[in-house]
Amino acid sequence: MSYRVWIDPLAITELKGTPGHVRQRLKRAMLALGTDPRPSDSKALEWPPERFEPRRLKLGKWRIVYAVDDSVQWLWVLAVRKRPPYDYGDISTLLQRMG
Repeated sequence: MSYRVWIDPLAITELKGTPGHVRQRLKRAMLALGTDPRPSDSKALEWPPERFEPRRLKLGKWRIVYAVDDSVQWLWVLAVRKRPPYDYGDISTLLQRMG
């Protein structure tokens, strides 16, 4: 099953701020989510049940925060963050950007 991947403009801006070698790895991972939206190194984020499932993908110190909607086969990349210090405290704001 293939999912359509949409990358939020905020995530694109954050991606541009990453080091070049990391940027390429993050881009490949984002595109790969279209064919495997729940890879083994991803984790569901705690959030009240909705039609979508918020998740994060861990790539070293970097996190891709995204949401999956199985009903329409869409995947939204919401943010690219470095951890630490990122603590997912803005997840509700990110999810609101989905409309």
